[in-house]
Amino acid sequence: MPQTAVDFEQSLGELPWQGWLSGVSALVSARGSLTRLGPRHGAVYVKSGPTLLVSFENHRAIQALSPHGYPLGWDAAHRFDWSHLGLISDGDTWFRDAAVFAHMDALVDDGVFDGFDRVLFYGAGPCGYAAAAFSVAAPGATVVALQPQATLDPGLAAWDRRFVGMRRTSFTDRYGYAPDMLDAARDAFILFDPDQREDAMHAALCARPHVTLLRARGMGGMLQSDLLHMGCLAELLSAAAGDRLTPQRVGQLLRARRDHMPYLRRLLTRLNPGTHPRRVELLCRAVLRRHTAPRFAHRLEQVRGAPAV
Repeated sequence: MPQTAVDFEQSLGELPWQGWLSGVSALVSARGSLTRLGPRHGAVYVKSGPTLLVSFENHRAIQALSPHGYPLGWDAAHRFDWSHLGLISDGDTWFRDAAVFAHMDALVDDGVFDGFDRVLFYGAGPCGYAAAAFSVAAPGATVVALQPQATLDPGLAAWDRRFVGMRRTSFTDRYGYAPDMLDAARDAFILFDPDQREDAMHAALCARPHVTLLRARGMGGMLQSDLLHMGCLAELLSAAAGDRLTPQRVGQLLRARRDHMPYLRRLLTRLNPGTHPRRVELLCRAVLRRHTAPRFAHRLEQVRGAPAV
């Protein structure tokens, strides 16, 4: 686990929001700090190496995806000796909160971002929106956002009906329209599955000369979870920080999906055995060579018209 705290034997898993904040504060007290930003946000900062990872995360996602309930950014920070600033929300807030704005302003005024050789912003979904929107606080930063929303302003994104409960929240004031905020970034990388219609439309709004749109076809709508389970997320961030993140590098990392059952099941669902029986057979045979997979055995049986071997 990360080298940036005192005692990593303590698990923060399943702790409710306020208890989790207290637990994080105790863990980082020797080399960092925890700042509570109103009732629904917190910022945990740990100083280490000359690269700063700024991750925007959701407490519920942390509890679901981290075995010990630690901020997801701690894994990459530990591996690569990075400093880490984690902005954490209690639920999906898109970080549209005056207390968060004020905290980012204070970091700018104090020159915190200027003290690092490289600053990398990261987030997924609503947190990907925040990573893009708040990156303007550190001009010259690199941004990695998975399936980010560009905005939820109904004047621009009424076609996205997934988050209608956020329509009364302002996305037009400070740190508002994420694509415009990306103009200050050195470079940005937007990773999304083009088959996810709304994600693809938000990605298109972010298109800029210095923004690379990275298509991960067939990965579905849970990119962060899938990349974590495939062991790819930290390497993705490392490539971005080292100016090595290209479509070719993403393709190399995504080769891990050949052994990732959620992806393989999605691929099987997409292939029509009536029109692509040979493709279905090749997929099923490849999976069954490496895994015990009754669903694939049954589908192979169907396309061959005989029991699977």
